[in-house]
Amino acid sequence: MAHLLDRKFLIVVGKGGVGKTTVSAALGLEAARRGKRTLICMTNVKERLSYMLNVPPIGSEIVRVAPNLDVVNMDPKVALEEYGLMILKVRALYKAVFENRVVRNFLRGTPGIEAWSMLGKAFFHVSPPSGPPDYDLVILDAPATGHGLEMLRVPRVIHDVAPPGLLRKEADRALEMFRDPRQAGAVLVTLPEDMPANETIELHKALVTELQMSIGALVVNRKLPYLFELSEAQALLTLPGKLAAESPSKTLARAGRARVLREQVQRDSLAKLEAAIKAQRIELPHLFAAEWTREHVESLSHAFG
Repeated sequence: MAHLLDRKFLIVVGKGGVGKTTVSAALGLEAARRGKRTLICMTNVKERLSYMLNVPPIGSEIVRVAPNLDVVNMDPKVALEEYGLMILKVRALYKAVFENRVVRNFLRGTPGIEAWSMLGKAFFHVSPPSGPPDYDLVILDAPATGHGLEMLRVPRVIHDVAPPGLLRKEADRALEMFRDPRQAGAVLVTLPEDMPANETIELHKALVTELQMSIGALVVNRKLPYLFELSEAQALLTLPGKLAAESPSKTLARAGRARVLREQVQRDSLAKLEAAIKAQRIELPHLFAAEWTREHVESLSHAFG
């Protein structure tokens, strides 16, 4: 099986709050260490990658944050202009086409054009219509599940509604790449908890059956170490009820019971994910740290080696 980072385009997607940006950063750092020219594209988000990597705030201009690693937080309007210039090459031609009143009205009426301006820009960096690509790998830090699916549906929507021409041609090229498991793949990010696991299973179904995309990896983030054996669990579950209310061990027993229940949720969630999603699974440990630093992201990046 080809290594996850051998692909050209990775789409990191999952429920909000599961750590997609952390995973994108870790993937980017590992790819850069392997010598791949890598770009992480954020999608007009409240940017916190700069905090993780200890670099200045990241905006709509591509910036270098490590050897071989660039990042950008794409703004839809800026991305549309940049994408138009990338495709048409000449600013005068861009103005003649994209600033034409009829074309502007068409673009405003095209479903998902803002999403495409970002997705198309990210795609262009790794697959220009002609000439060598700017990067060996683009990592798209996609919006949370629902909005992420809407963004990934856009190329097909453009194929269905746009007349034959440049816009449709580029959307078709993107569709072809996104459905090619040798070139692209989705990286599903989840937590070992009930609700994120259920949503990830639904997301997996939509990506595979509706969008015909391959799954590059399932990343389980913030996995807790198991403190108790299953054989010990039942005793810990019932221990608080056996202690007197004034017992100095009562609080400790309750904490042990809570941890056993949390570990059982984790076991059940992992089993559910394993049964539903047949993909490479990468587990990232829960890092107990008072303050998040670049060293933490670096430590997680080795899991993708």
